[in-house]
Amino acid sequence: MSVGLSTATPLPPASDTNVVTSTFSLVDYVVFVLLLVLSLAIGLYHAYRGWGRHSIGQLLLADRKMGCLPVALSLLATFQSAVAILGVPSEIYRFGTQYWFLGCCYFLGLLIPAHVFIPIFYRLHITSAYEYLELRFNKAVRVCGTVTFIFQMVIYMGVVLYAPSLALNAVTGFDLWLSVLTLGIVCTIYTALGGLKAVIWTDVFQTLVMFLGQLAVIIVGSAKVGGLGHVWEVASQHGLISGIELDPDPFVRHTFWTLAFGGVFMMLSLYGVNQAQVQRYLSSRTEKAAVLSCYAVFPCQQVALSMGCLIGLVMFTYYQEYPMSTQQSQAAPDQFVLYFVMDLLRGLPGLPGLFVACLFSGSLSTISSAFNSLATVTMEDLIRPWFPRVSEVRATMLSRIIAFGYGLLCLGMAYISSQMGPVLQAAISIFGMVGGPLLGLFCLGMFFPCANPPGAIVGLLAGLIMAFWIGIGSIVTSMGSGRALSPPNGSSFSLSSNLTAVTMATLMPSTAASKPTGLQRLYSLSYLWYSAHNSTTVIVVGLAVSLLSGGMRGQTVDPRTIYPVLPKLLALLPLSCQKRLPCRAGSQDLSLEACMFPEKMSNGMLRGSRDQVDMAVPEEGPVQPGISPTFILQETSL
Repeated sequence: MSVGLSTATPLPPASDTNVVTSTFSLVDYVVFVLLLVLSLAIGLYHAYRGWGRHSIGQLLLADRKMGCLPVALSLLATFQSAVAILGVPSEIYRFGTQYWFLGCCYFLGLLIPAHVFIPIFYRLHITSAYEYLELRFNKAVRVCGTVTFIFQMVIYMGVVLYAPSLALNAVTGFDLWLSVLTLGIVCTIYTALGGLKAVIWTDVFQTLVMFLGQLAVIIVGSAKVGGLGHVWEVASQHGLISGIELDPDPFVRHTFWTLAFGGVFMMLSLYGVNQAQVQRYLSSRTEKAAVLSCYAVFPCQQVALSMGCLIGLVMFTYYQEYPMSTQQSQAAPDQFVLYFVMDLLRGLPGLPGLFVACLFSGSLSTISSAFNSLATVTMEDLIRPWFPRVSEVRATMLSRIIAFGYGLLCLGMAYISSQMGPVLQAAISIFGMVGGPLLGLFCLGMFFPCANPPGAIVGLLAGLIMAFWIGIGSIVTSMGSGRALSPPNGSSFSLSSNLTAVTMATLMPSTAASKPTGLQRLYSLSYLWYSAHNSTTVIVVGLAVSLLSGGMRGQTVDPRTIYPVLPKLLALLPLSCQKRLPCRAGSQDLSLEACMFPEKMSNGMLRGSRDQVDMAVPEEGPVQPGISPTFILQETSL
């Protein structure tokens, strides 16, 4: 997916902030500053604890000794940023609760990484997810994947860094770019100095602040409008409570199928192959702890989504009884929530500051995770392969310098994000646009043993070209047609000219007077299907090129890098059918190539060198020689 570029003036923060500024008291400033100070203190504590004895493993993977709960909360916080805290309630307020069905994708979106991606990554004992691509294909594929990930995360960080600063400017009158600098510098310092352990423990603290801030808004808001029962009643009367929309049309922005199944691919790109999440899995003490942390994210994600939806419903009910001011009605969609919170919590010192701290907690956790993962892939994938003899001390110092460098780069990207449209859709668009092809690249390697390096590179390029083609085409089409979002759920909110201009430049139009045809029809594909579309393009093109170029003929496939899909499917057959096959599904002597290449069994040509066997890693504990590749593959079963 793509991110829109503004065709008019950039989206300005509200200039008349006198009314709102008065609601941000000294206590609120204290609460907000306290968040920054405590986050910095946690990071610096882990930075100076054992200073001078830090190894590159401690800095990048927390010495692989993290427990299940902190890893789970860090996984949640990584992408539960201010983007979601601001965007989800605004989405619900304007378009109803249809977006809540995105939670249906969380189950498969987390179950598959727990039983497919985590076992493979963990047992390979890697540091960067893109090391897998070199083990499966070659170094060129690894570099291509790394560069694509860096491009994805640097752009995304601009959105995450800009969003809460825009909110703070709107409600307090703080200078916008001073807020950006403060957030970026604080985050860069504790991430660069403290490494992954500092990032994870600050994520834990910031996750608690996020939940507290949202909970305070729900409690105070529902009490002021007459309780959650009244909120539900008002929302139902105005058509805000959406039913299950079973329209299978992928060009409809939000339907049950789009959210539940298109969202699965988005979740897989986030929690399956994204380095920021993979790095947390790999920091766990054991593989079992990594899997449990992935399981624990599921209920946490459901709670976070439900809280965002409730805030949107409470906000809608509140403005049915208390009309918006002129300033609020002219605000951008991503400012709705902040104006509502400042209006709602006026006269309750500390609570407005808590919610602003909640927003900044979301951004700090996401940005720190990105900085750390970017430093990791740059160090492990782009520097150490070329300079393998660099000492631990120099590698540790270089990693810190790289993290600082990415911090400065993302500060620059924040300016570009100020030209974007609505934040939630822009953020998801970026992950669909670049995350989808990366997901397809990993799936091509894990599930298709015949895929070769040329197929992987051409497939990735095809996926990226397709993503940019549709994304840019959608922007041009929206700019030419002048389509604008209009709330279909009976909201009394009136769109301002600024919002209309930005909406025209946003990737996905929501509604249109007439259905587009031809290429314009393709450009109107729902943004939640982009990950699925782009990853499928990588797999189809990659397989075609691999087969045309001879597949893996004459090359060795490391069995540890393959997830045995065919043996899993064969195991579902009746026992009588299994006995007729050249390999016995579910038996201890089943190997991947015995099923894929049965003609080689009689000739003793099954591949897999002794070196690969000796490198096999069991589920827990150190590397042990003599474990067969067949055993490793069997242990990755669902």
